[in-house]
Amino acid sequence: MGKKRHSAEEIVSKLRQVDVLTVQGRTVAEAIRQIGVTEVTYYRWRSE
Repeated sequence: MGKKRHSAEEIVSKLRQVDVLTVQGRTVAEAIRQIGVTEVTYYRWRSE
């Protein structure tokens, strides 16, 4: 499986999606899985 590079706009959009899903009552892990990235990728994006 090849790697897919996300644009800056896609990254911001996915981070916001996780925020919305967690406010709606999902766990962070469930929200990350739903947007289709790994937890490592999510936390790396958050730190940048």
